[in-house]
Amino acid sequence: MTVLWIVCGLAAALLCLLLAAVFHTLAMPSLKSDYVPDPDPARAEAYAEKLSRMIQAETVSVPETDQREKFLAFHRVLEELFPRVHAELEKTEIDGNLLFTWRGKSSEKPLVLMSHQDVVPAEGTWLHAPFLGEIAEGRVWGRGAADTKCSLMAFLQAAEEMLQEGYIPESDVYLSSSCTEEWAGDGCPKLVDELERRGVRPWLVCDEGGGIITEPVGGIHGNFAMVGVFEKGKADVRFTARSGGGHASAPSAHSPAARIADFIHEAEHRRVFRRRMPPQVQAMFETLAPYASFPLKLVFGNMWLFKPLLLQVLPLISAQGGAMIRTTMAFTMLKGSDAYNVMPQEASLGANLRFIPHQGMKESLEIVRKLAKKHGLEMEVFHASDVSRATDIHGEPFRTVQRVIRETFPGCAGSPYVMTGATDARYYERICDSVVRFAPVVYGPEQMKGMHGLNENIGISCLPGAVDFYKNLIRATGEGAE
Repeated sequence: MTVLWIVCGLAAALLCLLLAAVFHTLAMPSLKSDYVPDPDPARAEAYAEKLSRMIQAETVSVPETDQREKFLAFHRVLEELFPRVHAELEKTEIDGNLLFTWRGKSSEKPLVLMSHQDVVPAEGTWLHAPFLGEIAEGRVWGRGAADTKCSLMAFLQAAEEMLQEGYIPESDVYLSSSCTEEWAGDGCPKLVDELERRGVRPWLVCDEGGGIITEPVGGIHGNFAMVGVFEKGKADVRFTARSGGGHASAPSAHSPAARIADFIHEAEHRRVFRRRMPPQVQAMFETLAPYASFPLKLVFGNMWLFKPLLLQVLPLISAQGGAMIRTTMAFTMLKGSDAYNVMPQEASLGANLRFIPHQGMKESLEIVRKLAKKHGLEMEVFHASDVSRATDIHGEPFRTVQRVIRETFPGCAGSPYVMTGATDARYYERICDSVVRFAPVVYGPEQMKGMHGLNENIGISCLPGAVDFYKNLIRATGEGAE
């Protein structure tokens, strides 16, 4: 009888909690993020022409290769397109990397605007050739259109127009652009070294990474300004299994290929890494809740109740969402014997890890190392970097970015989010406490798919808004500087 009373009591308590969550959800306003770019054909076409010219200058970066001359050629294109920037701002070029200094009335709250020059290779068959910069179907097509010559064009154009107006910033502005971002090279660190040498500590750095994302979470419709506030760490790891080889007609047990297969199976089917919701991710879900249909609104708007459930199901329903709550390990490369009838003396497996703050690089790698040892695998780590520092989502710099988003893109909701990829922005954390990742252009499913893939493009209608965002951010950042 006592057990029955306990069960009934728990059921009643759970029902009360659910009813409280339902009433809270019903009281929550239902909002719609209805921002679409305002039609401004003249400006859009003019900016598209400039972006097209930038795409035509092929800037594929090759790791560990001196390509300074290629990027100097691209700089000559930029000088033609943005003559005032080059004539009136102080230009610093370091091995193909660019830094423009725009002196303001004060140096108290320096602003850095960033976007890289380099692009990834363009392989496969494209609808529009990747380096022609064709303007068709309301889009600019080509490698770099979305990632991220669009934002590079936008802040250079913003400076160009403000200089033409005779505008003097309230505080110093720096325009930063590396040529090694796509392979995590030393370009951006050289620019940061230069600013550190000058004693510059930016008040805010705004790089690419986030953007105005169409339907950022399945079931939440509209365009949302997703502002990256930190990025996961990463490492490339190689696992190797060895044996004496032999003929495939008499296979021995625990062969290299079998051990690697066992390792992959355990890593994929066992919960290797802890799940925890970073406060920035919780803030994202809570921000998006009023824009969701009732079931999602119920869950996202009542994290006090549903967070444990969401931690369990999120990786099952969304790969992107799952990556925001745990370290991930993606298996990307696999090699064994070169012949069907030869047992491999060595089999290797490549993986890419992305670290989350609550289980950073050291702890995550140690977990993987123990699992590899269990299956008799050697482990080598390459290109490892820990998770970046998080920008304070309650601080003045982040709130300024959110305010500028609201002013520039009426009707567009803004939200913090976690970058699961990597950018140059992390290098600036050495000299800046507030680093955000946001490119002010619209990335729909087609644009997201095209980045690093086929048929990369960007809609020309969003380009005027991108230019206006940078203008407004430059004006807003210096407010209060002395």
